[in-house]
Amino acid sequence: MERRDFLVSLAAGGIAGVCVDLVLFPLDTFKTRLQSPQGFYHAGGFRGIYAGVPSTAVGSFPNAAAFFVTYEYGKVFLSSGSSSYLSPVTHMAAASLGEVVACLIRVPSEVIKQRAQVSPSSTTYQMLANTLRQEGFRGLYRGYKSTVLREIPFSVVQFPLWEFLKDLWTWKQGHVVDSWQSAVCGAFAGGCAAAVTTPLDVAKTRIMLAQTGSSTARGNVLFALHSIWKSQGIAGLFAGVVPRMTAISLGGFIFLGVYDKACKVLLQFSLPISSSS
Repeated sequence: MERRDFLVSLAAGGIAGVCVDLVLFPLDTFKTRLQSPQGFYHAGGFRGIYAGVPSTAVGSFPNAAAFFVTYEYGKVFLSSGSSSYLSPVTHMAAASLGEVVACLIRVPSEVIKQRAQVSPSSTTYQMLANTLRQEGFRGLYRGYKSTVLREIPFSVVQFPLWEFLKDLWTWKQGHVVDSWQSAVCGAFAGGCAAAVTTPLDVAKTRIMLAQTGSSTARGNVLFALHSIWKSQGIAGLFAGVVPRMTAISLGGFIFLGVYDKACKVLLQFSLPISSSS
């Protein structure tokens, strides 16, 4: 992977991440409050739907940039010398690596964001200060394992499906898909992945919002899933599935469409520079 491609993936991924997170933040707030153990209205209802947005704004660019740089590097490294029939496996592995790296940035931002979303009267800074005072630096990474366990299956579904749909559309029309077509493929792939992984998302939310010192706060995903199943059944495991699917379908449209468009625009700007050097 050339230095130019590295910088393009870095910038395009960051731009895409900021766009999707800020545009869809209210839907994410509703989803978090629906999944909260205290219930939707006690967690804030329709009030303060942008509570926690500073945390997202700070974390979005480096989080998405880290994912796409790792994903693109992973595809190049893993596909060298391998058969084209193994492309889906390559995309799965590259996306998984991307999520492991990106979650190092995403999880602290997510912890503060979700706690602010269910306590709209508190500021993002207050939530950060309270977390560090009560739990220390480790508190910012509460739910890291559950987030990775949610994101890897999600990406294993979304990215191979996105790449497959783009290749299929390219083959059908005889030329490479446009950015809006890539966005449509991203929306469909994201919605499918969101539906399948909702129980893991609910478990992650419960772990992050659990009272310090409780059994759920220890971060055991299976324990969290079992507790939700016992208390709320299948409905509890799929709490927030509609806003999650809606948000992630829209998110896939914006995120992957903006990434595709930004890559093309940035490559156009960088070509004259690279050719003259």
